[in-house]
Amino acid sequence: MHRFCNANILLFLSMEIIKRSEKRDSIVSTARTLFWRFGFRKVSIDEICAKSGVSKMTFYRHFPNKTELAKYILKNLIDKSMKEFREIMNSDCSTDERMNRIIRLKLEGVKEISKEFIEDVYTNNNSEIQQFMLQKTEEAWVGFIQEFRNAQDRGVFRKGFKPELLLALSRQMINLLEDKSIMDMYSSPQELIMELTTLTAYGIAPEKE
Repeated sequence: MHRFCNANILLFLSMEIIKRSEKRDSIVSTARTLFWRFGFRKVSIDEICAKSGVSKMTFYRHFPNKTELAKYILKNLIDKSMKEFREIMNSDCSTDERMNRIIRLKLEGVKEISKEFIEDVYTNNNSEIQQFMLQKTEEAWVGFIQEFRNAQDRGVFRKGFKPELLLALSRQMINLLEDKSIMDMYSSPQELIMELTTLTAYGIAPEKE
């Protein structure tokens, strides 16, 4: 009888954990969709709760506020991109195919993001979200630079280029997104980001013999 009770308690706890995980996933998925479409500032916690079908009490059990939720989503996005980037860099494929996959990876990361969200993250100066994104991007670039150096040693990329230059260029992207004369030449921030990615990718290709 004692063992039966313990088994029931464990089953109940397991079901509660699964339910909490499902609700958390629903909050995250809904918030990401709304942030990507309307931007961070325009989306409210009430709207996230209504769309995900959870109460505000449930929301606050998982996240203390909307900013921490956005940070969680952005961190997962960066971690996922870094994992996929490492897989591409260590794959057994030609340099052209590797560069094409890097460009497609970047495209997948930005294609659904609205102009409003990009502006909220990158051009809302000194906001908590911007500072968080800059910090996480800097941390990720340490890994990116090491992967580029390793690839240079294998002859995948041109040996003469300095991977640190890519980091410097990524920092300048914020200035470009704020430059109206530059942005007027493109239909969306995504188009500018993809052009910079394409120029960079093919600029670091190994020199032809």
